[in-house]
Amino acid sequence: MVVFYLLVLTIIALIAIGGFDATLRLVAYIDLLYRHQIVKVRLWVLKQKLQAQLAEDHKTLLKSQEQKNV
Repeated sequence: MVVFYLLVLTIIALIAIGGFDATLRLVAYIDLLYRHQIVKVRLWVLKQKLQAQLAEDHKTLLKSQEQKNV
């Protein structure tokens, strides 16, 4: 409960110091940073999957080329 009160007090202080518009811009900026981190994590997961698939396809290609040469 104390965390909630501190959060409300912080928001009120930000509004008092910077104004309502500046506080909303700050909240929007934090929201964008959070969303950007989510996108970066998803891209990293996709990169890992693609690298694994590429390694698997490369092995399959090498095996098929060896069979053609024999």
